[in-house]
Amino acid sequence: MLDVAVIEEPAAAGASLDPIRSRILGALAEPGSAAMLAGRLGLPRQKINYHLKELERHGLVELVEERRKGNVTERVYRATAASYVISPSVLAAVSPDPSRSPDQLSARWLLALGSRLVQEVGSLLTGATRAKRRVATFGIDAHVRFASAADRASFADELAQTVASLVSRYHDESATGGRSHRVIVGLHQIPDPQPGPTAARGTESDAEQEN
Repeated sequence: MLDVAVIEEPAAAGASLDPIRSRILGALAEPGSAAMLAGRLGLPRQKINYHLKELERHGLVELVEERRKGNVTERVYRATAASYVISPSVLAAVSPDPSRSPDQLSARWLLALGSRLVQEVGSLLTGATRAKRRVATFGIDAHVRFASAADRASFADELAQTVASLVSRYHDESATGGRSHRVIVGLHQIPDPQPGPTAARGTESDAEQEN
C-alpha cells in the first residue's frame, strides 16, 4: 500500500468522492471482504460489493486474496493507498494557472501555485511509481509567529531576496544534461479550526493592511 496516491483520472476522482465509496476506502486501510465491510459500515453486503467493483475498476482498491468458505469465494480487498490526492489536472481547462495573474501578495495566486505543485509532483510520482523509481524532491515545513504585519512584510522581503540570490548562484541555463527544478516558497496564516470573533477581526485587519 502506498502512503499517498495521486488521482489523475476524472472518473476515478468522481468515484473517490462518492460518500459511501470514500467510507469504504477509509475502512480498507485494513484488508476486508464485502461481508466484513458490511459489518464495519452498517451497510448491505450487496451495496458494498457494487461499490467495491467500481473502486477496483478505477484502481482505488486491489484484491489481496480469495478465500473459499463452503461454496462461496470470499474476496478480500484493501485500499491501494493510505490517502489520496486529486490532481488539479482532473479539472483540465479550468485548473488554476499561476501564470494568469502572478501576484506575490495574492492568496489566490498562492493557491494556484499549490495547485500546480500537486499536479506536477503528482505526475512525477505516478510515473516514478510505475517505473519503480524514486522522485528527487525536497520540502521545508516551518511555523513562524509574527509580532506585527510589518515584521511579516520584512520577513517576506528578506526571504524573497535570499531565494533570488540562491537561484542566481546555482542556476546554469547551459549545463549539459542539467535538469530544471521548480522552487516554490509560500507564506500563509494558519487557519483557526474554530475561528471566533477575535480571529475574524484579525484576519480582516491583515487584509486591510495588505491592501
